[in-house]
Amino acid sequence: MSMAYEEYMRQLVQPMRDELVRAGFQELKTSEEVENFMENVQGTTFVVVNSVCGCAAGLARPAATQAIFQSEKKPDHLVTVFAGQDREATAKMREYFVGIEPSSPSMALLKGKEVVHFIPRHEIEGNSMEAVMANIMNALETHCSSS
Repeated sequence: MSMAYEEYMRQLVQPMRDELVRAGFQELKTSEEVENFMENVQGTTFVVVNSVCGCAAGLARPAATQAIFQSEKKPDHLVTVFAGQDREATAKMREYFVGIEPSSPSMALLKGKEVVHFIPRHEIEGNSMEAVMANIMNALETHCSSS
C-alpha cells in the first residue's frame, strides 16, 4: 500500500481511537505491547477490539465507554486493539481469546488471561446501545469488584 493511503487511514481512524482513549482505555498497537501487557496482567481487564464499521461507531464504542462510566464495578484495566489497523496487535490479543472466533468489533472481559465474558459482533450489531451496555454491565457486576 502507498504511504499516502496509510497516512490517510491513520488520520481517518484517529477519532475512533481517541473515543476510547478519552474514556481511559490504553491502546495496544503492537504484538509486543499486547504480549507484555498480557504476560504481566493481574486482576480483570476489559478489552475492546475496535473497528471502523458502523456498529463499532454507533454501538460498541459508545456502549463500552458508557458502561464503564456508569457501572459501580470496574475492571482493573481497560485496553483496546484496533482490528484492520493494528493487525499484529489484534492477532496477538485474539490468541488469548482461546476457542473464540475472531470478531470485530468485539469485547472481552478477562480475569488474568482467561476470558470470562465475550461479546462478539453478532451480539452488538442489530441491538440497541442500551442492550449492549446492559450486557457489559452485567459482566462487570458479575466479575469485577467495586472501585
